[in-house]
Amino acid sequence: MRKPKKLLNDLNNVRHEVMQGLVYAYNGKLTAITDYCAVYGNHIQADQVVIISGGGSGHEPTFAGFVGQGGIDGCALGEVFTSPSPDQIIEVTRAIEKGKGVLFLYGNYSGDGMNFDISAEILVEENIVSKTIRATDDIASAPLSKIADRRGVAGIMFLYKIAGAAAQLEKYNLDDLYRVVNKANTYVRTIGVALDGCALPQSTNFNFELAADELEIGIGIHGEAGLRRQAMTSSDDIVEEMIDRLCADLPFNNNDRVCVLINNLGALSNTELLIITRKVGIELDRRGMISHDVVVGHYCTSLEMSGFSISLFKLDDELQHLYDLPCHTLGWRK
Repeated sequence: MRKPKKLLNDLNNVRHEVMQGLVYAYNGKLTAITDYCAVYGNHIQADQVVIISGGGSGHEPTFAGFVGQGGIDGCALGEVFTSPSPDQIIEVTRAIEKGKGVLFLYGNYSGDGMNFDISAEILVEENIVSKTIRATDDIASAPLSKIADRRGVAGIMFLYKIAGAAAQLEKYNLDDLYRVVNKANTYVRTIGVALDGCALPQSTNFNFELAADELEIGIGIHGEAGLRRQAMTSSDDIVEEMIDRLCADLPFNNNDRVCVLINNLGALSNTELLIITRKVGIELDRRGMISHDVVVGHYCTSLEMSGFSISLFKLDDELQHLYDLPCHTLGWRK
């Protein structure tokens, strides 16, 4: 049986070493709150609403890799696949809020929701006002009738982009920022596929296993069960089904302007990823959809999971304007 291998140091210090790597990679544009394993950007202005995210390590560059101009402002780093604590969220908020309010923006997971809600309740006693948006783009995690129960996955990157542009560059107030990011959230859809599992740093086994001739469609970024397992098939066949599911869910229609994200979950080769990208373009063209922008690479990973996800983001005039504004983060630059 194949066993996982990782090139790490102290298994109890993974998130702190990730934080240190982020600070070095940002080369003077990121500050660490070391005792709380949180970071914030040095771009923050005095007249803006601040955007704070957080989540478990192991999904890099999500979450902290999207701190920067045109992205989010601060982030709390949890242990691998574990929510950050209220103390972390509170400390990064105290460090950067400017009196204009705070938007908490994170994936829709129970632990994250509980800890951010606790933080918001404590901070309001300090006269720090916040609003919350939970990304809900994973169409495989709940039916459309229960969209509020869906998980947040790679599509959160689009929400970071819209939020950062609106708050930092267009100076939206908290109510308007909440409105536009909430609108963006309703226009993002994602679905993923896995060929093999991943392993937590302390584990000697993968968190799930697929047979040599199997794949799983609808997999979650922590290995949550997908829609089904099936025999391996061609790249074109599985991408066609994924696009069918995505387009039916919003739905997306002829002449819709969309941004497209083809995300590597960790271990897929770039060769495979570009063959997948080719078929995504064919399928969207066939439907008469307009690909306003296409991004391909590692954006929301799951350690070494072999697989990928596709996200579609429908634009209107306001969202397109915000999307087209510049963004300078470690995980994505535009």
